Amino acid sequence: MGIVAGLDSSAEFTRIVVCDADTGAVLRQGYAPHPVEPKASDVDPQAWLLSLGEAAGGGLLEGVQAIGVSAQQHAIVPLDPQGALVRPAMVGNDKRAQVAAADLIEAFGGRQAWAEAVGCVPQSGQPVAKLRWLARTEPENAQRVGMLLQPHDWLVWQLLGRPPRRTTDRGAASATGYWSAGAGAYRPDLVELALGHQAALPEVLGPSDAAGTTPEGLLISAGTGETMAAAFGLGLAAGDAVVSLGASGSVMAVHHEALADPHGLITSFADATGMHLPVVHTSNAVRALRGTAEMLGVESLDELSALALKSTPGASGLVLLPYLEGERTPRLPHTAGTLSGLRRESMKPEHLARAAFEGMLCSLTDAMDVLRGRGVEVRRVFLLGAAAGLPAVQAIAPAIFGAQVVVPQPADYAALGAARQAAWALGVSRGTLSPTAPPAWQGAAAQVLEPGEELAVGQAVRQQYVATREQIHPGAFGA
Repeated sequence: MGIVAGLDSSAEFTRIVVCDADTGAVLRQGYAPHPVEPKASDVDPQAWLLSLGEAAGGGLLEGVQAIGVSAQQHAIVPLDPQGALVRPAMVGNDKRAQVAAADLIEAFGGRQAWAEAVGCVPQSGQPVAKLRWLARTEPENAQRVGMLLQPHDWLVWQLLGRPPRRTTDRGAASATGYWSAGAGAYRPDLVELALGHQAALPEVLGPSDAAGTTPEGLLISAGTGETMAAAFGLGLAAGDAVVSLGASGSVMAVHHEALADPHGLITSFADATGMHLPVVHTSNAVRALRGTAEMLGVESLDELSALALKSTPGASGLVLLPYLEGERTPRLPHTAGTLSGLRRESMKPEHLARAAFEGMLCSLTDAMDVLRGRGVEVRRVFLLGAAAGLPAVQAIAPAIFGAQVVVPQPADYAALGAARQAAWALGVSRGTLSPTAPPAWQGAAAQVLEPGEELAVGQAVRQQYVATREQIHPGAFGA
């Protein structure tokens, strides 16, 4: 069918993959860092274009017929009615908007009202909270805002030559806090609540739609957010969940409908295929491992992993509730971590190391159970993040999760997902693919781990953890 490209503009860099449109085989790759200060909260979007140009240098896009764009979420590009930038884009998990998020929750009637309206409760990083911060902190700039785009919307608009029509997709729109994945529609009243007035919003395209064609004849697909693009690149389907192991953690699953959670634990994203991606976040994951390593005087997580495997399942009765930074799931924002089960025989480094791994994975299973409790099926768990390669994680995770665990080989999955979307839009435009069935690219190369005979042991460890959590924080998950 041809050659397509996927472009992922993350918070720090641009990656481009050029793929065979039929098979997904990667033909060429490009990379360039963004010329921005690390961890900057305000960024000139031109930096993304500069990075894109550098990554695409050397004829990388020669012969490409369609491009898909993935970009960082939780960022907003405020434009005036003529399309000029009002101020730098607000990006990242912007702590400045914490008070603004809490203010919005109260102003709209509480967490349940938000969950029912748009499938999520405002967090400081979301565009809707950034708009509230802008209205309160920079009222003159807020008044000038006439159009709201996210990074992927803005990049698609630039690639198409800044046409009058501006577009987004349902995946990226669902991360704004003012578009409902359940209803498939914007809530302009929430934009007005946050910003103080209405603003134009981009048209939401379907998964296989094209945003347009450049004057040179290059088709640009709808694009999407990084999370949705990565899920598409991994080839996730119903029954699949993704556990991300960063300093904090998250559990995301493919589901057939949006979930409105009155407790606000679930963020209801749409995906890039027409399905949904409910997500539950934890405040602590690998940070619990790093804290334990420091306590034990262990220099690396590899050493901590080796130490943990000298212990036995259940860590000789030690249980670590890894709530070192408070916790989002369950909602215990002001609590601290707890180490329980100390006895003379359990006070050994290997048992504490094992308890840290078990506690982290049990906490993430708590998050997974929030989804399971709402009818989300989990048959396969994709484990992402550098810590997914640790032998202790791979040895313990399948039995505790109670599911097959897949550890994909490192790859640019967001860029691959964007390229797959481009191939889909190209095929639909040519009549060779159905709008309801994306190209069947080969799935991610991965290591597959089964619970096997360890399942009963893992469930016993899980029960020990739950009993300790209920003793220390009774009713933490509510009814």
